Amino acid sequence: MMEGFSIGLFVWQTVMGLAIILPILALISILKSEFKGNDKLIWVLVTLFLPFFGSILYFTLGRSNRLNKK
Repeated sequence: MMEGFSIGLFVWQTVMGLAIILPILALISILKSEFKGNDKLIWVLVTLFLPFFGSILYFTLGRSNRLNKK
C-alpha cells in the first residue's frame, strides 16, 4: 500500500488547514455584510480572539443576523 502514510498526520493537517481557512472565510463574510448596530465589530472581535470556535459560531449563529442576505 502507501508506505509512510500516517492517518494521524492526515487528521492533524486537516484540522490545521480548517483552523487557518475558516477564520479567513468568516472575516471576509463579516466584512462584506451589513449588521445592525455594533454586531459587525462584535463578530470580528469574536473571530479574531477565538479563531476556530468564533468562525464556527459565526457560521452557525451570526449569518442569520445579517441585514443583507446573499
